[in-house]
Amino acid sequence: MSVRKQRPDADHLSGASLSDLLNLDDEENYSDELDDEETPSASAKRKLANFLSVSGNDLCADCGSPDPKWVSANLGAFVCIKCSGVHRSLGVHVSKILSVNLDEWTEEDVDNVIQLGGNTAVNLKYEDSIPNDFRKPLPDASIDERTDFIKRKYVMQQFSNPDEHLSCPFTPAAINCSSTGVNSVVEKKLLNSMRLHNFGQAFLNTRKRKDAEKKSNSTAGMVEFVGMIKVNVVSGTNLVIRDVRSSDPYVMISLGTQSMKTRVIRSSLNPVWNEKLMLSIPHDVPPLKVNVYDKDKFSTDDFMGEAEIDIGPLVSVAKALENGGNANGPSKQLENMDEGKDKNTHVNNGTITVTDGKAKQDIALKLQNVESGELQIEIECVALTQ
Repeated sequence: MSVRKQRPDADHLSGASLSDLLNLDDEENYSDELDDEETPSASAKRKLANFLSVSGNDLCADCGSPDPKWVSANLGAFVCIKCSGVHRSLGVHVSKILSVNLDEWTEEDVDNVIQLGGNTAVNLKYEDSIPNDFRKPLPDASIDERTDFIKRKYVMQQFSNPDEHLSCPFTPAAINCSSTGVNSVVEKKLLNSMRLHNFGQAFLNTRKRKDAEKKSNSTAGMVEFVGMIKVNVVSGTNLVIRDVRSSDPYVMISLGTQSMKTRVIRSSLNPVWNEKLMLSIPHDVPPLKVNVYDKDKFSTDDFMGEAEIDIGPLVSVAKALENGGNANGPSKQLENMDEGKDKNTHVNNGTITVTDGKAKQDIALKLQNVESGELQIEIECVALTQ
């Protein structure tokens, strides 16, 4: 934040020298420059937005939907929100999905995405050899079509260049060949080891593909996503002791089969996370489950409480806003959510508010099945159009 010096009035300026006046102008110009400076996050987002406008990145890498707002940070692919839900289900070890607009970005994060080359480079790698009789999903494709294609593309890598899977760090051209002597024996052994390496790689790739196919078949029939839930885990109060004098708490949130967790706060019963997590919302909206654990290095993490949040009303308000409605006014009080409704649900001050067209809810969540503990959580429903 810049501090602007107050400009002296005319009476004070009358006795000022020319040098003083010039210095005053320089100070004001410098202050104006500071006011106009971008924050690091805003600068990174602007850089990402410029890269998003590059030809090829303006369409979803998987289905071709226009104006994608999500990116796989480790693959470098810009995708639509429907395909992003499938990417999330694969796990962050396959595809780490972030929002172009909603997530915080650093210059390093953006540079890493740019270095991956964008959608054109991604599709050259992962769609090198799509069979003629196989159709890539269209923007109106079903969730099953998207799931099948995306898993074949990124997990099983069925359309990638097969030569890349059989690559070897040694090449025959790099060997000084000789027909006699010790070098000939060494060359034969090295070539034999290269052949074994190639066969081994081929076997491992086949094994990985078969395992991925089994997993793909077991998760067939995935449901359609209706939006995203953005959860800001703010803080905890009066959490239970699970170590000698304190605890090392972290929060895990789950929605259906998806789950994410916060970082661990060391030695604190009143931790402050201020950490934003995001999950896809299935069509049949399940409750948002919240669990708190104490991190242990040498044993199973200790239980520190649980709770559930019914996000159905929030999703309903978000849908009404998306369809052009007013969601029955600027705010909507949750229906009775007393402790008797669900033994794992206890929400205080769960008022849904609509701010700048966004449905949000601030929640004081009392943890259940423990002696004490409360979490402060903010949730926001992100519509498909965002």
